[in-house]
Amino acid sequence: MMASTHHYEAAAENGEAMAPRVLFITRKWGPAVGGMETYCERLTEELAKLGPIDVIALKGQSDGQPPSVLSLLLFPLTVLAALFRLKTPPAIVHLGDMAVWPLAFIALAFAPKAKVIISAHGTDVAYGARGGIKGGLYQLYMKLGAAFSKNAKVIANSRATKARLNQIGWNCDAIVPLATDLLAQPDGDFNSKQLLFAGRLVKRKGLGWFVNEVLSLLPNDLRVSVVGTKWDESEDAALEHPQVDFLGSMPQAELAQQFSKAACVIVPNIDPENGEYEGFGLVACEAASAGGLVLAGKTGGLTDAVQDGQTGFLIEAGNAQKWAAKVAQVLSQSPEERAEFLTTSQSLAQEYYSWNRVAKQTSQAYS
Repeated sequence: MMASTHHYEAAAENGEAMAPRVLFITRKWGPAVGGMETYCERLTEELAKLGPIDVIALKGQSDGQPPSVLSLLLFPLTVLAALFRLKTPPAIVHLGDMAVWPLAFIALAFAPKAKVIISAHGTDVAYGARGGIKGGLYQLYMKLGAAFSKNAKVIANSRATKARLNQIGWNCDAIVPLATDLLAQPDGDFNSKQLLFAGRLVKRKGLGWFVNEVLSLLPNDLRVSVVGTKWDESEDAALEHPQVDFLGSMPQAELAQQFSKAACVIVPNIDPENGEYEGFGLVACEAASAGGLVLAGKTGGLTDAVQDGQTGFLIEAGNAQKWAAKVAQVLSQSPEERAEFLTTSQSLAQEYYSWNRVAKQTSQAYS
């Protein structure tokens, strides 16, 4: 697929001072589907409300898959062609993820005075922790990027991502937690016997751990609904448990309703031995924004995706006794207590985990 170029010249809202001109370069864009694609599209939409921005984006494939390998290899050339067409040099060159760090040097050839900003996501640093030949090569690539990009400023999506970046040599001093557009209007009716898990079935997200270690400590009439896609074969066994219902993937609008109808939404991440971690944990924000009662592991980026005691509750990762106790406590709430907490948590989640806030904090990081 060819890269597309978008120009936004909208004036800043509310009489605010116009932000510096931004050139945003990304290989993550629709029709491809994913969290990073959503981040790039929604962030640039909101940044356009603050000041002028040009976007060079490599479109995904029409079936929702990422661009082909050939398209990725040719992307530097399409960026170069798009740069020749730009009429005004940017003050800021913002790269949508760390894997494209070499593109900064192409952009600086056209705008040598521009400041380079790079967004860092969990996958940007987690992949190298997997080990093996691919993981080792990627880790080396990231360390080379750190060595050659000393003047670049990195914006991490969580404190956990920032800590990992600093370990491999990147200069990261800005943290901007992510946002969600997922909304629902809870009707107060929920299933007191249903727990809900949503996400990819990989070890670090903890479904297998929860089913094996926590479920037996809870009433045997509870059921765990699982919405997501199979990914790691080691997690498949959890889906065979008699109290687990695997629902597969689900449209976002339907998922939003499921969040609010469950007794609680579990995000039981653990810390795998291979060093992988949760870069942010967007499902926790989505669930809270949709009116779900969120219980999440106190690990990785979830400590920024959940405001403990306000948009949900953080529980010691891997501690089955504490998890069982918290689930039992939530299930014992009176309808009035539950409604009061959810009204507040949903309001706070929608206010804080908004793209308007992400754009404003990103713009502030530019300076």
